[in-house]
Amino acid sequence: MTGQDWMEKDFYAVLGVSKDADDAAIKKAYRKLARQYHPDQNQGNAAAESKFKEIGEAYAVLSDAEQRRQYDAVRAMAGGARFSAGAGGAGAGGFEDIMGAMFGGAQGTGGRGAPRVRYSQGGNGGFEDILGSMFGGGRTAYGAGTTGYASPTPGADVVAQVTLPFRAAVEGTTAELEVNGRTITARIPAGINDGKKIRLRGKGRPGVAGGPAGDLVVTVHVTPHPVWTLDGVDLRMTVPVTFAEAALGTTLEVPTLDGATVRLKVPAGTPSGRALRVKGRGVRTAKATGDLLFTVQVAVPQKLSKKARQALEAFAAESDGEDVRAGLTARAAE
Repeated sequence: MTGQDWMEKDFYAVLGVSKDADDAAIKKAYRKLARQYHPDQNQGNAAAESKFKEIGEAYAVLSDAEQRRQYDAVRAMAGGARFSAGAGGAGAGGFEDIMGAMFGGAQGTGGRGAPRVRYSQGGNGGFEDILGSMFGGGRTAYGAGTTGYASPTPGADVVAQVTLPFRAAVEGTTAELEVNGRTITARIPAGINDGKKIRLRGKGRPGVAGGPAGDLVVTVHVTPHPVWTLDGVDLRMTVPVTFAEAALGTTLEVPTLDGATVRLKVPAGTPSGRALRVKGRGVRTAKATGDLLFTVQVAVPQKLSKKARQALEAFAAESDGEDVRAGLTARAAE
């Protein structure tokens, strides 16, 4: 992505958030739009695919604090104008070429079903250092502002965004990236949670004057699953039960992510919202093994037969006098 892209593209408008939106609002907007325009949900729709890429580019910048600060500074400095040098002048490529050299990124490869990669690149020394190197304020071996050989300077980091299917995030996978003409395989560990970052040391832009290379920083996003959620190394699922099952107790056969089933004991009197644990059947990593957590949800029937209604009315009559909201008003007033 070039510096000219940063000046011309309003990433806040792309995500539909204000310029002072916090990280949570930006992430929420991104996830909503990513689900809406995901290629898997819009197969054959070129416009949706283009929009999905645009959303990814915007989030790649705004989700990274340093990238966002530089983007805001570039937009404020440029005011949306397009800078270029006069014909025949030094650096005839103009501001766009300069910024492009600094903000070039990594791009993903892979066929159908491969992790989707979106990218951008961040400066390693901050926006002040970038402007200093552009306009002659850089540090040298002989001190600030003097001429001479440049001192060793670390290369810039390359920032990539990878979106994984839920199952791949649970089991672990790899993503191939092309950085500066090199193909780099990033290993994604099992149990990676949405929003986590993976840093590959020395895989970013080359250093200057013998300085160390920058890093490749991969932010992982996980596509939501219709049933399961990932909570650290634990897997969570909401399990519907009937009122009779919750009140009287039961044992259920519930599915696991690997296609098997486990027996889940629901004790008598289990309230809606209680989490029941099955140990050792969650995500397996090199350091830990998670659990399965099943949250009980009492299902309320929308329609009742005549006999069912009579039975419930009889139950209500037997339970008359029990105030399940006793003390609620007093606790609310504390």
